[in-house]
Amino acid sequence: MLVTLEIPSKDKSYHWFLNWMAYHQEVQAMQKKDATLKPKGLLARFKPGSRHLAVETRYVQHDNGSVSTHFLLVPGPGNHILNYKNTLISVERARDGKIMDLSTGTPFETVLLKTLYRDRSVFTELLAEAQDLALQQTQGKTVIYTAWGTEWRPFGPPRRKRTVESVVLDKGVKEKIVEDVSNFLKSGSWYTDRGIPYRRGYLLYGPPGSGKTSFIQALAAEFDYNICVLNLSERGLTDDRLNHLITNMPDRSIILLEDVDAAFSNRRVQTDEHGYRGANVTFSGLLNALDGVASSEERIVFLTTNWRGRLDHALIRPGRVDLSVELGWATRYQVETMWERFYGDGAFEGVPVDGLDVEAKIREGKELKPVFINRLKELGLLPEDGKSHVQISPEDTGPVPTEEEIRERGGRVNGVSTAQLQGLFVFNKGDPQGALRGLDEFMVEGK
Repeated sequence: MLVTLEIPSKDKSYHWFLNWMAYHQEVQAMQKKDATLKPKGLLARFKPGSRHLAVETRYVQHDNGSVSTHFLLVPGPGNHILNYKNTLISVERARDGKIMDLSTGTPFETVLLKTLYRDRSVFTELLAEAQDLALQQTQGKTVIYTAWGTEWRPFGPPRRKRTVESVVLDKGVKEKIVEDVSNFLKSGSWYTDRGIPYRRGYLLYGPPGSGKTSFIQALAAEFDYNICVLNLSERGLTDDRLNHLITNMPDRSIILLEDVDAAFSNRRVQTDEHGYRGANVTFSGLLNALDGVASSEERIVFLTTNWRGRLDHALIRPGRVDLSVELGWATRYQVETMWERFYGDGAFEGVPVDGLDVEAKIREGKELKPVFINRLKELGLLPEDGKSHVQISPEDTGPVPTEEEIRERGGRVNGVSTAQLQGLFVFNKGDPQGALRGLDEFMVEGK
């Protein structure tokens, strides 16, 4: 008597099983080659391999333009024989060309496992192994999801987790947000007992390069969460699809809506045919997705913007945005902290420079730190509170201007971002004197 198990392509374990089967057969192939690993017994030695293969290509383009490609061969459509713990399992991967997922254009598939009824317990063990293998690939890493049709899919390989300490914000800012998120995650029953929707919204605003996205990545890693990045300007994104995505996000994930001001910068201009110009979803659709009747519970949403003044008050009212934090230009505290990381004690270990006199460089770093700080002050690039944002008319509701456009309007850029500082220090790694020399050219040109 036989027993079957069907795994549809919409189920999470579908890709887990395919990857596990490919890995399982690789292990068996290695055992065939290594005489010391050859199992005893006729059935144990029977290691059938797949004759029908399919390729899954993982393609990553790095910031420097280089490309990394990994080809994973998985069992393709057809019939396969699997030997798992001395139990023979028939595996049939079937593809239905008539039924397709309209949101992604992919055909519907199933994997059908078949074995003897007495051995049915191996199905549970097999799926548990497949899950463990999938979790090992993401252990200690952060998975970034993007919207694909009406579902969330991992975007590229999992990212190595970034620590909160690696992001340099002004004194007390990191601790304030981390404490608030930690308190929220511990307060589920408190929200439920009082009939309050269990969700929390955050707004990080400030100039480009101030560390908004980097901190969200580090915060997700701190609480072992993943990140779902949602682009409100994506073509084809409707109110219904937006609500569906936010409601059906993966477990233990933070929703990230970047540059929300750009998506609705022209929302006041409306037409009957296209709704609000410059956005594919309506503004009311976004509001309802964040805290409407159908909005999801147990959810953390982060919004980022360079221009808080351009956001509608309805979007950032309490209930949709519960905590707003400004990440401004680099303050003295941030500059000193970054300088110590690049030119302080222990900062020169591993620097790829031949003949580097570490002790001399440490002394040089200590001597030049106050000189570097004073030079930033002389250039007007170091406000004490870090909140001297780009100064333009608050009535300006057009597209976000570039620094050149700001200067043409008579505005001024009076600050330096942590991203700019990091670029300067990376360019002059192991050379504090070079960082000081390059300050005028690297940071001041065009300001």
